[in-house]
Amino acid sequence: MMRAAKAACPPETKLLAVTILTSLDEQAINEVGYKENIRMRVTQMAKLTQEAGLDGVVCSSHEIEVLREACGDDFILMVPGIRPAGSDKGDQKRTMTPREAINKGATHLVIGRPITQADNPAEAAKNILDPEDDYLTHVLNDVPLNMIQLHGHETPERVATTAHYGGAKIYFKRDELNHTGAHKINHCLGQILVARRMGKKRIIAETGAGQHGVATATVCALFDMPCTVFMGAEDIKRQRPNVFRMKLLGAEVVPVTSGSGTLKDAMNEALRHWVSHVDDTYYLIGTVAGPHPYPEMVRDFQSVIGTETREQMMEKEGRLPDSLVACIGGGSNAMGLFHPFLDDTNVQMFGVEAGGLGVNTDKHAASLNGGSAGILHGMRSYFLQNEDGQITEAHSISAGLDYPGIGPEHAYLNDIERVQYVSVTDNEALEAFKMLSKLEGIIPALEPSHAFAHVMKIAPNLPKDHIIVMNLCGRGDKDIFTVAEKLGMEI
Repeated sequence: MMRAAKAACPPETKLLAVTILTSLDEQAINEVGYKENIRMRVTQMAKLTQEAGLDGVVCSSHEIEVLREACGDDFILMVPGIRPAGSDKGDQKRTMTPREAINKGATHLVIGRPITQADNPAEAAKNILDPEDDYLTHVLNDVPLNMIQLHGHETPERVATTAHYGGAKIYFKRDELNHTGAHKINHCLGQILVARRMGKKRIIAETGAGQHGVATATVCALFDMPCTVFMGAEDIKRQRPNVFRMKLLGAEVVPVTSGSGTLKDAMNEALRHWVSHVDDTYYLIGTVAGPHPYPEMVRDFQSVIGTETREQMMEKEGRLPDSLVACIGGGSNAMGLFHPFLDDTNVQMFGVEAGGLGVNTDKHAASLNGGSAGILHGMRSYFLQNEDGQITEAHSISAGLDYPGIGPEHAYLNDIERVQYVSVTDNEALEAFKMLSKLEGIIPALEPSHAFAHVMKIAPNLPKDHIIVMNLCGRGDKDIFTVAEKLGMEI
């Protein structure tokens, strides 16, 4: 009968079988003729259900652990008889609190009377989890302390290159010192906790420069979750060190050969894969782009950059900086730096786009300076596109900035003129890469090299009491092959 019922169901329908009602106890089932104990009987019923091809069972909270062990991680366990701590059990014999059931492995909870019979059902539903059992208490405890320490925050700031340029005082926000070598670890740690909270079993991601891919592979290794990273074939060639790191960390790296084989195409493939695997897969997006709530969520995880910058500048200078500078691809590091300062109208902000061979050519990735409003990847923003609205190929020496769009909040900040968005060419970024390496002994990634190129332009003409903070959001070891080729050096 169960096999026939399953065969009659549409593929997307989940079919469950009921085991033993939670209102029954051991004595009650013995009285109707069952001699096995409840757990043994429920386990037999669940195994029979699984063999018939059904997706799961309805069981009491007391059988969760034994059924999870017997039937595996993918078997649905829907649990009624859930009672918040301190509430009346009513006629239920085998009950458990919501948090206890979740921790033991329940996939779905059935909560009726504690909500429907409450004086304020809406408030009861909102507070169904014990306030002391909140997300931070239970989920963040999964993050080992040494991982938080390795993560690198607070990242230091330092006065840099000021004497050479003779104008404004220049600080670097040293996010390249983070674990994995960039700011990407900020939102990867945050999102994988969201994924675990949602009960997802595997992680996928897209990557351009490979920094987001490495950070994603790192947190997946930490939590022992399968990881698949989609990466453009062209980016795989120019970011070989990061490809090796991802594979070493246990990730599967999937080359994307469609289009130009860069970041946009990797995101296309990740989205395409995700929509067909939403039941068990979390898409860990690497920037403030994509469908809601990703732009807002990634922004909030990255805002640690700006929050720390405020605190550090008040400690070092006794005031806020005059100017903030950050490179812009999708825009995660820039949004993280800018967002905590948006209400401080005396703080000027510069987002630096990849100008490629020049915004007057068709070889650039400057969506705000050379694009128009459109829709892609679930968001409305500015994109590089033709008259028919078809997305055109972006170009940048930097794989992380080689994206034909921009996060929607950046588009808004551009339209209201809160942030000034400028562009820097490939050659200017290369010169900045060399200059920063020589002046400070810091080899930057090509992405923040774009930001430093703009600092090189504006700093000499500003007064000595003008404070610039630039986010040095990534280290440059991943780019050594690209830079060596451009400079005609053999490795």
